Amino acid sequence: MKLIVAIVQDEDASRLVGKLMDAGFGVTKLATTGGFLRAGNTTLLAGVDDNRLDDAMAVIEKVCKSRKQMATAPTSMAGVGGASYSPYPIEVMVGGATVFVLPVEQFVKL
Repeated sequence: MKLIVAIVQDEDASRLVGKLMDAGFGVTKLATTGGFLRAGNTTLLAGVDDNRLDDAMAVIEKVCKSRKQMATAPTSMAGVGGASYSPYPIEVMVGGATVFVLPVEQFVKL
């Protein structure tokens, strides 16, 4: 058995949960916050049998596509009395999924 930990953008989360459940996978959804863009994202936990891992990964790959988005990134500008910050827009890639697959030694459902 494997534990899939998938970190996805909020925009993709509901659709991904629905598609995984339609395919017969149980999913736990956690609200999390990303470090780079300080934007909301979702961490999904799914326990899958070894022989179904490729099926679950295919669903994640199909739903979570990368895309470009404009974001505000702070830049440091040295000024009198210390540094100040001036935000400017930059284009960044968002979406997709960061996925960790971990071995599970024991699974108990009470």
